[in-house]
Amino acid sequence: MVELSPRPLPAVLFLGLVPIGAWFIVRPLLDPIPLIPALYTSLGFSIFAFLSTIYLVPSLGSTFVKANFKGRDLLKTYATPIPESMGLVCASVYILALLLFIPFAFSDSLAAAVTREGITVTEFPLHQLSVYLSSILSLLIATMLGFLDDVFDIRWRHKLPIPIIASIPLLMVYFAEGGNTHVVVPLPFRRIFGNLVNLGPLYYLYMSMLSTFSTNSINILAGINGSEVSQAIIIAVSVIINDLLYLPWPMGFRLPLHLLGNKTEIEFGGVWSAGMAYGSKVLVERHLLSLYFMLPLVAVCSGFMYHNWYPARAFPEIRFAHFSKTLLLFFIPQVFNFLLSCPQLFGLVPCPRHRVPRFDSQTNLLHPSKAQFLRPPSQLTTLVLKVFSTLGLTETTTSTSGSILETTNLTILNFLLLRFGPMNEKSLVKVLMCTQVAGSLFAFVVRYGLAGLVYDGDRR
Repeated sequence: MVELSPRPLPAVLFLGLVPIGAWFIVRPLLDPIPLIPALYTSLGFSIFAFLSTIYLVPSLGSTFVKANFKGRDLLKTYATPIPESMGLVCASVYILALLLFIPFAFSDSLAAAVTREGITVTEFPLHQLSVYLSSILSLLIATMLGFLDDVFDIRWRHKLPIPIIASIPLLMVYFAEGGNTHVVVPLPFRRIFGNLVNLGPLYYLYMSMLSTFSTNSINILAGINGSEVSQAIIIAVSVIINDLLYLPWPMGFRLPLHLLGNKTEIEFGGVWSAGMAYGSKVLVERHLLSLYFMLPLVAVCSGFMYHNWYPARAFPEIRFAHFSKTLLLFFIPQVFNFLLSCPQLFGLVPCPRHRVPRFDSQTNLLHPSKAQFLRPPSQLTTLVLKVFSTLGLTETTTSTSGSILETTNLTILNFLLLRFGPMNEKSLVKVLMCTQVAGSLFAFVVRYGLAGLVYDGDRR
């Protein structure tokens, strides 16, 4: 049996980052007070969250294996047990970092009589704190249910409600505070529906379904080393970049968005008139709150990715999700994967338990895996697969009579192998990451360049 020792951790990593993290945490206590002091503290806690994750995962790996939380890497020639459920460690570090950060974001005891930007404390920020705590409660529920899934091996159709249950605390707080349930109607449909439509209870159903989609759309690609955590990192970084556009920056510069077709431009400069906030204190607070969740998330995911990268020394197993105000646009690759998978998810095409690519042990390359038809497919299934085949989304094998015998499994991983040819697992993850980055870049183009074609006014 091949022995997989933990990846080495250089001592300079710990010795170098600890003083940096400590400096960021104490920086708001030193004069002159920075413009957004809590953001410095969040960066400091994120650094310590990164260090905690990168050191705890290998330290606790053997403990998880002894507790029978282990599995075999399906796309390797060796059968060395790999510790599973390590997402529990990541979630614990993440939630602890969020809890320890509370006094720095929601209390003025550290800098009394100092006017701060972002989440101010002239009046106690009960609304922001309730949203923050309900989000942490949702994370705790998701972690608990995800761990129960690992223990009892819950069937897939019973796993689907887990994100819905986890989203209940946040949705209840949103409802209790009279959250807005109106949506802006795109310009072409305003003659029919008007400027705003009140979805009422359907809005809460939409939000719960969105949490289910965002979670499962990432977990559905499990089986490829680094695939889940890399997607989470790229999406979270995209959200961070979007949030930074709304923060007050002392420098001044301009982004020429007219080159993307937008009639307006983003001007940075001044304290409260910077970026896309345009003097809106509410917007700055909103995006700061998002940053407080995203920064430690990226840190924890980066620490875990060091051990989950090919060849993986640890598996997340617990439903790898993040809670944020992420724009759905950043999930473009996941939306594509969902639409591509629909024929299998809804029973038109056979759906095996594992749809990961097929591993060729002789060449160490991955090939598109296939689903076989035990009986002739229906006319609807045949039509759908023929359309997919014509579009280059799948590859089918037919009998002499023209009946479809098998088709490649309908996932984005098999699609990438179909279009770019066989490749090793490490290369496939890199291609998947490039696809996610391209999706985020396209999302920014749509969000800040093309949104004016279907919405008028300020859509922040």
